[in-house]
Amino acid sequence: MNSLWQDIRIKLTQSGSRINLLIGINVLVFLLINIPNVFLHMMGNDMVAYYANEYLALPASLSKLATRFWTPVSYMFMHDGIFHILFNMLWLYWMGQIFEEYLGNKRIVNLYLMGGLVGAVFFVLSFNVFPIFAGTNAVVVGASASVTAIVIATATLLPNYTIYMMFIGPVKLKWLALFFVVVDFLSIAGPNAGGEIAHLGGALMGFIYVKQLNRGNDLNRSVNQIFSQRPKVKVASVNRSYQQQSSSIPRQEEIDRILDKISATGYDSLNKQERDALSRASKHEG
Repeated sequence: MNSLWQDIRIKLTQSGSRINLLIGINVLVFLLINIPNVFLHMMGNDMVAYYANEYLALPASLSKLATRFWTPVSYMFMHDGIFHILFNMLWLYWMGQIFEEYLGNKRIVNLYLMGGLVGAVFFVLSFNVFPIFAGTNAVVVGASASVTAIVIATATLLPNYTIYMMFIGPVKLKWLALFFVVVDFLSIAGPNAGGEIAHLGGALMGFIYVKQLNRGNDLNRSVNQIFSQRPKVKVASVNRSYQQQSSSIPRQEEIDRILDKISATGYDSLNKQERDALSRASKHEG
């Protein structure tokens, strides 16, 4: 058991990727709530689920939110059912790997949190502004807004990046992102309106995040760093196994040109010199 726990701890904290850490927190919270809830449910008691929903889910009520001020964060680590967490974690893993490959592992946690917080704002505002939601005692849970932020951010950075989907085949990220947004918008008229609205908030955050990076505004920076030199997006790691043959640092204009080429035609279209330049830039940035 000690060996198993040590393996899990190393996987979560020492792999370099922050994706495993985020997935680990979500799974841990899910198990801590649902394992005891199963036993209590068989005894006719659902108090664990009740208290989790009462104190960790994000309420639409402003009066309740004032006394549950932590819920805009806690809700994004809760899930309503095994398939809810399964699909969220799968998308987080798939898209998060691409995101970290091109932007490094220092940004994904902040984007996850910002996407969830903007999703929370969209949910609370909508249920207190639009008449259709008046008087409803709604709550929302799930990492979907956070995961959607990462999906849309990745698609905004690499719109022509192609992934292969079962039963569909090759799909460019820009079409996948468009599908997500359209489905979420149309589903607002359905039974999970609050969740769909939160997804749209996360999507907007992901889009803005990458657009600001491309303009040189890194939202991860502290206030005193914002007014320093603001380079455009730099790749943190693209080809980790490639052995660098030169120690010279490529110019920012060259890196921008290569990033534009990746966005247009994909990483596989780069020649040896361009890949070498990205590898040297990655080492310098790290």
